[in-house]
Amino acid sequence: MTELTGTLAEIRDDFQALEQNDRLQLLLEFSDELPELPERYRDHPDLLERVEECQAPVFIFVEVDAAGVVHLFATAPREAPTTRGFASILVQGLAGLTADEVLAVPDDFPQTLGLAAAVSPLRLRGMSALLGRAKRQVREKLAA
Repeated sequence: MTELTGTLAEIRDDFQALEQNDRLQLLLEFSDELPELPERYRDHPDLLERVEECQAPVFIFVEVDAAGVVHLFATAPREAPTTRGFASILVQGLAGLTADEVLAVPDDFPQTLGLAAAVSPLRLRGMSALLGRAKRQVREKLAA
């Protein structure tokens, strides 16, 4: 089991420090913080991968730069705040990590946020799928 570090660990700790009903509020705050897509993706939605496991139309794209640092881009509708919030957590939490660090993020990270009582199991599966897709895209970029 890899120990979570950096921003993702801080995010997890922030969620775990809160009472159950406040965790959902924090997730909603994250949904407001999802960065807009860069122009190069806004004009080319075909480059983004749909995360089918999410009820809402969520799309992601991963870049790995020359230094091996991962950049995750995501888009999710404002009317799907829980999904959008988790996309935002990943975009912010993975920012600046190397490909190896992203691949080392535990697959059960979504479950460590303590949201199981606040969101449906289906939404948690969607959150896990987002992380899984991001990791798969990182592996594909490394292999290319």
